[in-house]
Amino acid sequence: MTNKIQIAVIGVGRWGVHLLRNFLAHPQVNVVAIVDPTPERLITVKQQFNLDENVVLTTDWQTLKQVPGLTGVAIATPAITHYALIQDALQQGYHVLAEKPLTLNPIQCQELCQLAEQQHLILMVDHTYLFHPAVERGQTIVEAGRLGNLRYGYATRTHLGPVRRDVDALWDLAIHDIAIFNTWLGQLPVKVQATGTVWLQKEVEEEGVGIREEFLYKSSPLPPAPCPSASSQGLADLVWVTLTYSDGFQAYIHLCWLNPDKQRRLGIVGSLGSLIFDEMSLSSPLTLLHGEFEQRGNQFIPVNQKQEVLELETGEPLQRVCDRFVVSILKNTASEVSSGWVGTKLVEILDALTASLQQGGKPVFLTPDLKKC
Repeated sequence: MTNKIQIAVIGVGRWGVHLLRNFLAHPQVNVVAIVDPTPERLITVKQQFNLDENVVLTTDWQTLKQVPGLTGVAIATPAITHYALIQDALQQGYHVLAEKPLTLNPIQCQELCQLAEQQHLILMVDHTYLFHPAVERGQTIVEAGRLGNLRYGYATRTHLGPVRRDVDALWDLAIHDIAIFNTWLGQLPVKVQATGTVWLQKEVEEEGVGIREEFLYKSSPLPPAPCPSASSQGLADLVWVTLTYSDGFQAYIHLCWLNPDKQRRLGIVGSLGSLIFDEMSLSSPLTLLHGEFEQRGNQFIPVNQKQEVLELETGEPLQRVCDRFVVSILKNTASEVSSGWVGTKLVEILDALTASLQQGGKPVFLTPDLKKC
């Protein structure tokens, strides 16, 4: 028992409850505390998971400082609270697993990464898709050159809600597909563009005050955290993104949270075929569509067409995230897949896309890597 890692989960809402479930099931973890600003939610999770009486349930983040032997924290709170909570946790000597995005500001992300390194602590971001068996297998397919010369990529992420009040559809949805493209391509975009449309929230609450009050963690000072995507037009419900990579490859992403047609589909097209990750397809989430052209005179004839459904390893991606966090702590080695620096680069890309969005789609060029991801 004493050899187990002592973990606290901060925020047990829609996503945090799944982090809690996975850590409770992990053989090398003791969940010793849960923090949430809503007392009723604490009661619910205590009953739902039949928690031991020794588990500390509190609405006050500062209470954790009295929990003996605490090793790490998993933070699943609104992004506007991340910077202050993560900074405080690292200063207290806790390893941190944070829900995406790391923060809403790339400079703050850098500061947290540097602080983690100074404290010799693990800072990991829950980019769950990077641990999905389909994404891992897809990376091996692309790296093996089975698509031939890569031509372009596309992704669609739509659903009817949930509609966020702290960030727009870009910050809510795009990070998943950007992370997958970066991983499959093994590179980062050098130029980005975004355009959007606002229908629902034409006025944004100043500095996200309503959200800050709703999710305020007692005794945890929150610095001003204005919505990064707020503009005079409001929060975009529909966003179109273009990512351009150094080799000329372009990826196009369609994001919308008021479309009843739920889609979670991403593909890369090459000269020999296309690789499709369709999360909504239970029977064939990852498919390799073979096909190319053979030129006969002035005609282009499709040849070698066939569909290959790729077998995947089993396992819940979030369970893999939690396990990787535990292993990183035990080995004192940062996750190469989803370190704080990887999360920082994704925030930098979103920040550049926001600048483009606010300028009506003007191209924004990215600076050199903050650090090798």
